[in-house]
Amino acid sequence: MNQLAKIPPVQWAMRHPRLAAWIVLSLGMVILLVVEARDVGLLATQWLALVVATVLVAGACVWIISWEDSDEATDTAESKPAE
Repeated sequence: MNQLAKIPPVQWAMRHPRLAAWIVLSLGMVILLVVEARDVGLLATQWLALVVATVLVAGACVWIISWEDSDEATDTAESKPAE
């Protein structure tokens, strides 16, 4: 595991986990969009609009999931005994 943490993209992803999750989720969603809609006959501007919307939806998903992270941080801060 230490060797994996030495790879520069992995280091960047560890420093910026939400941005990395957004990029990975966006790529996956755009790939699925292209595979599923390739035979529909969309214009270039329609493709662009769909890709932009897909990337924004992926960002919204990561943002919503991050709400749980802040809840956990609040719970652990409240559960620590006062000194």
